[in-house]
Amino acid sequence: VYGKLDATDEEIEAAAKAANAHNFIMSFPDGYNSIIGEQGVKLSGGQRQRIAIARVLLKNPQIVILDEATSALDSESEKLIQESVNNLFQGRTSLVIAHRLSTICDVDLIVVLEEGKIVEMGNHAELIAQEGRYAYLYGLQLSENK
Repeated sequence: VYGKLDATDEEIEAAAKAANAHNFIMSFPDGYNSIIGEQGVKLSGGQRQRIAIARVLLKNPQIVILDEATSALDSESEKLIQESVNNLFQGRTSLVIAHRLSTICDVDLIVVLEEGKIVEMGNHAELIAQEGRYAYLYGLQLSENK
């Protein structure tokens, strides 16, 4: 287990549950003892990301940095990853780099960068109310998803 080498089975299972990985792990022939990779079980992109989140949860760092955690995922996987990420953020300082703005609506502070400069700061509601760059981009993404 990469997150914490001395993790107990209970800790591993708790992290997997918090990362929405437990159910798919249990569907494997050998559950948590299944071999993953070329000679074993193949994982989808969403499953790989949930395993990575479980590893971070095991490590329990004070600071978490995520870069495009939900990019290239189908809607169902994105929802599961978002729930996992919300669990991951609890009690931690988190820096999230995101182009898919729906994934950051619940964060405390959003910093909008354009050409390397901060152009807006605030939470989702504040930035929408400002009707600036964030609101424009959020509106574009919302209309694209319809």
